[in-house]
Amino acid sequence: MNTYHFIGIKGSGMSALAQILDDMNEQVQGSDVEKRFFTQIPLEKKGIPLLTFDPNNINNNQTVIASAAYGEEHPEIQQAKKLDIEVHPYPKFLGEFIQRFTSIAVTGSHGKTSTTGLLSHVLGSAFPTSYLIGDGTGKGEEDSTYFAFEACEYRRHFLNYQPDYCIMTNVDFDHPDYFKDVDDVFSAFQEMAMQVNKAIVACGDDEHLQGIHANVPVVYYGFNPDNDFQARNLERTNEGISFDVYVRNSLYGTFLTPGFGDHNVLNALAVLALCHYENIPAETVAQHLKTFEGVKRRFSEKKFDTQVLIDDYAHHPTEIAATIKAAKNKYPDKNIVAIFQPHTFTRTKTFLNEFAESLSHAHYVYLCDIFGSAREDQGQLTIDDLKSRIPGSKTLVESDVHELSHYKDSILLFMGAGDIQKYQQAYEKGV
Repeated sequence: MNTYHFIGIKGSGMSALAQILDDMNEQVQGSDVEKRFFTQIPLEKKGIPLLTFDPNNINNNQTVIASAAYGEEHPEIQQAKKLDIEVHPYPKFLGEFIQRFTSIAVTGSHGKTSTTGLLSHVLGSAFPTSYLIGDGTGKGEEDSTYFAFEACEYRRHFLNYQPDYCIMTNVDFDHPDYFKDVDDVFSAFQEMAMQVNKAIVACGDDEHLQGIHANVPVVYYGFNPDNDFQARNLERTNEGISFDVYVRNSLYGTFLTPGFGDHNVLNALAVLALCHYENIPAETVAQHLKTFEGVKRRFSEKKFDTQVLIDDYAHHPTEIAATIKAAKNKYPDKNIVAIFQPHTFTRTKTFLNEFAESLSHAHYVYLCDIFGSAREDQGQLTIDDLKSRIPGSKTLVESDVHELSHYKDSILLFMGAGDIQKYQQAYEKGV
């Protein structure tokens, strides 16, 4: 029997795809480094074998899928070549896999994961839907009508996909180790737009996306009145944000999203526009929008004594500003303590001033050492370069986090894309 072997199975996309194939009754296994990641938890629950990297893991009865993080020099990939086994790069395999369904790619510099999660929840509550989310969540349905998936722009990986639909949330300068500037990022999105088969749903409030060209209709959403789908009359409640939706200036309905930031309203608008295009009733969308519980590491809350601890993946200045604003919206009478771990030296160096500006919106700021990539040059940059730009900020080390306990009745906001969770875990354990 054929087995799908994943090289780098603990990667968020790889983990999700492995879960999807397992749900579809395929034989699945994978290999990775020994370090524990949260993405392996659902794999373990499904009983999917997790191996350490070893050339002996490879044999002729396998379909081998490799993470984009590993190249020709990887010992398992070399072994596959020796055995004349084709190695399928993850983006290319996924690009072929989605052709079985009505596929919806969700892309953008920010908000991909949350929007994919919301779309999957709404569609999956009404129709057989398979989905792949960037937080390591995947679900497979053999008789799926839809396949919703996160499509990453990094290194233009999303150009391996030719989806039926594409939701584009925004265009911003990120991944400075690959992209030159925001125009280079936009050029990648423009290339992606030309590969979409049915329609594009794009945020019209984004100045770059206003200039997108495609061979299919482009439906715009946002707060500005010239969008096809516009949100008006936002009202913050204990349950989230209530808002009216106008479709080409005609009232379509009133909806509620459980999130507390304006970006959550935009995510909901994107899903509404896509569902409207597919003739899914507004009542169905409204019913399932308000029951969305979020995705992993996106404003994930936990009560801790008199404090609320929030874990969030925010690692770009735009995301940090939005997350802090959402925390203030939900807890207007509380102090916000930002604990931030920069992700990669190249991103930190490029956005030093922007990080300082976005973090300054918190009442107190703690900074953790930069989480670097093995593939980049650290140079002379240290966390002190950022600290010097934020008056009153302090550094935090994992072995000495007890100072955070001084902030009674406050919101502790742990942000980062590296291993920021270890600081929160150390604090909860009382280290």
